[in-house]
Amino acid sequence: MANKSITIYTWNVNGIRAVAKKGFIDWVKKSKGDIICLQETKAQPEQVPDEVKNIKGYDSFWFSAQRKGYSGVGTYSKIKPVKTTNGFGNESFDNEGRVIFSEYEKFVLANVYFPNGGRGPERVKYKLDFYDELFLYLNKNYRDKKGIIVTGDYNTAHKEIDLARPKYNETNSGFLPEERAWIDNIINLGYVDVFRKFHKEPNWYSYWDVFTRARDRNVGWRIDYFMVSDDFVDNISSANIHMDVMGSDHCPVSIRIKN
Repeated sequence: MANKSITIYTWNVNGIRAVAKKGFIDWVKKSKGDIICLQETKAQPEQVPDEVKNIKGYDSFWFSAQRKGYSGVGTYSKIKPVKTTNGFGNESFDNEGRVIFSEYEKFVLANVYFPNGGRGPERVKYKLDFYDELFLYLNKNYRDKKGIIVTGDYNTAHKEIDLARPKYNETNSGFLPEERAWIDNIINLGYVDVFRKFHKEPNWYSYWDVFTRARDRNVGWRIDYFMVSDDFVDNISSANIHMDVMGSDHCPVSIRIKN
């Protein structure tokens, strides 16, 4: 681990079994990712095909929702974690299989599928409570001990530059003022939106609505992030969004950690 840079990917695959039929294993091999975080796997571990679960060179870790075909996260790692933890001990959130913590020598990686607030005010509250609980857990257990990387589908675009039609979406979950304010809170807690550290320009998105064929016109949202604690951010040498990778309504996002 000390001798080479580390590449980490995050990707909301919108169903691991679906993306497995669209070249996922080939993409993993081609990506050369050292750690790959998946969200919205939509499968119990026993439902994931063996060839997907056991890709050569990787250990894989899975956390599923109690409800079948919903939510779920999975992490592949070439580097053996010191420890992995599913969830943070709050049953109402952990029942939805939303976070795997992978602890490494110099950093902890949280692979997170943040709730979608699109089903009404109660769900927006659930989403914001989840943000609170997650970052409280991280700060309590890891802050000042090692670097913290929080990656995944945040289900929120932070600023107007982060979606193609900000004015149109001001009253929609994913761009509500209270959701955007929570991204501000994360940054105020001492986290850096790493992609924006390296890329200030518009038209970079990681999600597109399928029903309106929005990807064809690049009418998208940047809602998949790497938030890195400010005491570790100087270790990040690059960040990229891979808009050419198909197979889901999201595309992969990556960072590289210096050796």
